[in-house]
Formats: sequence, structure tokens, C-alpha cells
Amino acid sequence: MLSGGKLKLVQAALRLITDTRSLTSLGLRELAREAGLNPNTFYRHFKNLDEFGLQVLGYIAEDMKSGVRQLRQMADTSEQASHDTVAFVYSYFLSNPAATTVAVRELHGPSPVLRRALEAQLNASAREMAEDILERELVAGVTPEVIHEISHMTIRYILFRAMDYIEKPEQREVIQKETERFINRQFRGAMVEHLEELDLHALTRDRQSQA
Repeated sequence: MLSGGKLKLVQAALRLITDTRSLTSLGLRELAREAGLNPNTFYRHFKNLDEFGLQVLGYIAEDMKSGVRQLRQMADTSEQASHDTVAFVYSYFLSNPAATTVAVRELHGPSPVLRRALEAQLNASAREMAEDILERELVAGVTPEVIHEISHMTIRYILFRAMDYIEKPEQREVIQKETERFINRQFRGAMVEHLEELDLHALTRDRQSQA
């Protein structure tokens, strides 16, 4: 957990980030002033802006993931899990637009360190989503590999729609429902595919037994 000067600097960065500014564009003096700290304080906590950016991304990820996991672990069906997860994440995005801007921008930003870190966090979120679904047995008859694959697509789709959700208030309900349908269709499609494979195997066995 961040505390003291580190926390103040991270929170200052999230206040300063706007639609036209990215994490890597912030000046150290400006950042320190917003945090109410001496500019030299920055280098007592961080080696450079990349290391600082890693802390910002980590702060955002932990803040969001703990709430999401708790909701999924209480869900009784995959539909409930997708509804609760999407509602929570979009609500978080709306309450923390700067955090969303950071995540969307840095995924394709100039810093390879931050791009790799964000990719790792997205992968971790997808892995946790898959683990929760498997542990709760929310999707019957689908292999763990497929559940992990769908989870990876889901995390990226939600992030892809995040800025639209924030910037287009008149479309928020539609975006949330579209996101839920996207998730549910992926899992339903995987379940249908599994049943078709079972039917094909059964048909093959019947033909072999009759030959």
C-alpha cells in the first residue's frame, strides 16, 4: 500500500491528468507543487518517471480489482457475474476518469516500460477473472483454456469502451448492456461449441460401433 509522499504524488498525478495530458507529460515541479511537496522529494521516492508511472498504474489496478473480485466471488451465475462486474467497473471509470485516461493512453503510449506494465496488469486481471469463474463453476462444460481466452478478450473490450462510457453520458446504459451481452455471448457460444463437440464425438462413436 502506498503512503506518505508516494501516495501524495500518485494522487496529485491523477488530479493533473486531463483529456489533453498524459502521465508522461507531467512536469516534476508541477507534480510536487500539486502534492504539496518539495520538488526534490520526488527523487527520494522514485528513480524516474517510468518508475513513478508503474506506481500510478499499480495504484489504479489494486483500487479496482479488489472490488471486482469480491463481486464475482459472490455471483451465482455467469450472467450475474458479468452484470455486477461491468456495473462496478464502469462506475469506477466514471468516478475516476483520470485513472481511465491513464490506462487507455499508456497502453499505446511512448513508454515501453509502462506499456509492458499495463499489459501485465490487464493479463493479471484476465487471469483473476478466469480463476474466479472456474472456482465458482459459473460456466459449465467449457475448458479452462477457453475461459482464460474469453477473459482476456473481455478485459480489453471493457477498457476499449471505457472512454465512450465516460464521454457519452446519454449512451452509458446502452454501452453497459452491450458490454454485458458481449461477455455473455462469448461464454454461451463456448458452451454451445462444447455441446456440439460432444454430439460429434457421440456420433463418431456410434458410427464406429456400427461399422
